[in-house]
Amino acid sequence: MAEVERALAISPNLANAHAVLGQILLHTGRPQEGRVAIEKSIRLDPRDAFAQLNLMNVAISFYLSREYRSAVEAAKRVVRAYPDFPHIYPWLVAALGQSGWIEEARRALQEAIAIASASFDLLIRRRPPWYRSEDLDHLIEGLHKAGWRET
Repeated sequence: MAEVERALAISPNLANAHAVLGQILLHTGRPQEGRVAIEKSIRLDPRDAFAQLNLMNVAISFYLSREYRSAVEAAKRVVRAYPDFPHIYPWLVAALGQSGWIEEARRALQEAIAIASASFDLLIRRRPPWYRSEDLDHLIEGLHKAGWRET
């Protein structure tokens, strides 16, 4: 965090620094603040090579803020723009499950497993260290509501 803050003090319009700040905030329990920083990064550099990651993090920030319908909308935008980007699919399925749209969630789950089964493995079984355990538990709760079962 100190390095990002120093970078922003030197160059306040450094899009990548805003994205990193947003990711730090997102994964330390401050998803709304993270979203603000990530959205600023997107405005500063809409053609960023990591645009799909930034857009996914916006969707995750809505999910972690329990704004499930906004998470669904944001995740669907990522899927439309980057259909081959696998890491968004578990978040879309979980947001649909949490929204109570069970039939759509089940259809999305089947599609997600066909397209992005490795993303489920990465998030659920390998548990990346930058995700807080409570955030992953929240993700798994949404996936279960959509009909996903760990195998």
